[in-house]
Amino acid sequence: MTVPLEIPGLVLAGGLSRRMGSNKAMVQLGDAPLISHVISRITPQVSDVTINAAIHGDNGWAESFGLPLLPDTLNGHAGPLAGILAGMRHFQHREGAVSHFLTAPADSPFFPDDLVARLCEHVSDNAIVIAASSGQLHPVFALWPVALADDLEDWLKNDANRRIRAYLARHVTIGVAFPPLETAKGSLDPFFNINTPDELALARSYLENIGS
Repeated sequence: MTVPLEIPGLVLAGGLSRRMGSNKAMVQLGDAPLISHVISRITPQVSDVTINAAIHGDNGWAESFGLPLLPDTLNGHAGPLAGILAGMRHFQHREGAVSHFLTAPADSPFFPDDLVARLCEHVSDNAIVIAASSGQLHPVFALWPVALADDLEDWLKNDANRRIRAYLARHVTIGVAFPPLETAKGSLDPFFNINTPDELALARSYLENIGS
């Protein structure tokens, strides 16, 4: 499918990885780090890829992928909305500004290869277009309008405002449903994300069955 818009991609890699016990973006999945699978899936779908991570001092791992590294603009760990805000400001002000950008998390390696094309079919002014599966929205897989940057920055000035779904409730959102992946091991949610060693083991077993 051809993407009708110029859409850059932002891989959100700013999580604390508390349940994994190490930087989950770099845990091994098959023959590559977890984030490598995300980069490989997102790259053909977008105009360019940037990695977002929260901390300056620990980001040698991110630079090893040869992609631009965009730090959070907020101090501390303010969750995915901090990375999304950084993306809004970055894509808003860089040369060749765009209207929207895609976010994808560093811990979900199986998302659809037509994700961006399908989401782009529903782009509408300042609506946030979000992937969904099995009746659930996945807000970290979304097309975000850069025009919301001032609004999101104001929202995040209140430390109590960190929940992404609370922010979405203030805006027009459009959910786009995707079917499960069918594998030899059974059906898999394409937006399955890896937070724990057990989930990593499950992802490894699925990877062997989908040959990606």
